[in-house]
Amino acid sequence: MSTDFIYEVKNHVAYMTINRPERRNALSTGVVHAFLEYLDKTGADKEVRPICITGAGEKAFCAGADLGAAASAQGEEKLKSIREYAELLKKMSQIGKPILARVAGDCMAGGLGLMLSCDIVIAKSNVRFATPEINVGLWPMMIGALLFRHLPRKQAWYLAYSGKRITAEEGKELGMVTKVVEEDRFENEVEETLAMLCSRSPAAMRIGRQAYYAAMDKDFGEALDYLSEKFGEVASTEDATEGLKAFLEKREPVWKGR
Repeated sequence: MSTDFIYEVKNHVAYMTINRPERRNALSTGVVHAFLEYLDKTGADKEVRPICITGAGEKAFCAGADLGAAASAQGEEKLKSIREYAELLKKMSQIGKPILARVAGDCMAGGLGLMLSCDIVIAKSNVRFATPEINVGLWPMMIGALLFRHLPRKQAWYLAYSGKRITAEEGKELGMVTKVVEEDRFENEVEETLAMLCSRSPAAMRIGRQAYYAAMDKDFGEALDYLSEKFGEVASTEDATEGLKAFLEKREPVWKGR
């Protein structure tokens, strides 16, 4: 296992860390492969509830693709790495567990796509975000699928055209970030949020997350019909029965994840 990627499970949380601080945690082929492998592993692990994705160090969450490696890749090799990154973003949308991005450093290009694929984003107040691909004659293609779903369209266009860096607060205003936190509160906020996710029904989170992703691109009436069926599915789980019983008995529920 490469030291460029660290995976560990603690207290029902799967921590996935890009460990390339000297390269601003750029996404090498090996790191993308590790993400794909461990997302599969995490999805099948009943002991894991939320996932926390982060980058080592304080300078960068993820700077996107490793441009040095990308420049030397040719033909099918280059296309393969692009497809694998797209597969990573798809896999993140399909996994039935909440994903939190711990953003302690700047987040750029493909790293922004990685972050936007997470359900909750907690960022330090001093971090910056950008889609700088235009500066080197490229375009934020795959992450555009996320950018235009998360941001107002005119703002998404401006980021793509300009490559401009924006602040964490600006990112929050645009809907990219859940919480912006000062450094002295940052780690506590991350751990408290992960603990909250651990306390929720795994079955409800799995069915709900998958349902919302499936409904996202349906028209309004079709989405309502689909989600009403999914409500019936989640209401019939053992967790739902336990949750209602615990509420009536004024105690904490004991989730089984089914």
